[in-house]
Amino acid sequence: MPILTPMSAESYARFLDTAIPGYAEHNIAAGRWPAEGALARAQADYDKLLPQGLDTPDNYLFEIRDAHSDRVVGSLWVALLDRSGVRSAYIYEVEIQAEERRRGHAKRAFKALEPIARTWGAPSIGLHVFANNAGAQALYASLGYAVTGLNMQKPLDLEES
Repeated sequence: MPILTPMSAESYARFLDTAIPGYAEHNIAAGRWPAEGALARAQADYDKLLPQGLDTPDNYLFEIRDAHSDRVVGSLWVALLDRSGVRSAYIYEVEIQAEERRRGHAKRAFKALEPIARTWGAPSIGLHVFANNAGAQALYASLGYAVTGLNMQKPLDLEES
């Protein structure tokens, strides 16, 4: 049974219903965005990155399936990007349903993605992880992902002069 299967149109609608608010919430929690306007900002990012939805070129949306029951337990969105002449795979979103977490689904999905990315000619797979998500960082490190950069931010009190 495949772990990753192409996302259906029905699943895509459900994906957007949870992914966009989740993206806004993660950015708020990480201190990157103020709460006000975060949902609209997240929607704008998704509209820009997936202008043709499931048919957006070089974007692949998968359902993550349980290896034994074939039930859908999550989703994975990966794109092929060209940065400075180097084409690579980039994971925009991975989500495992809350009741299915800590059962190895994400790890199996990431491992299943590697041979797929190789067929695309991608020499690497990149991703972004929020600094306050220690669990995801540990998972990615266990799979061989390494930190390639580090963004930092200092909030300023606008009342100070």
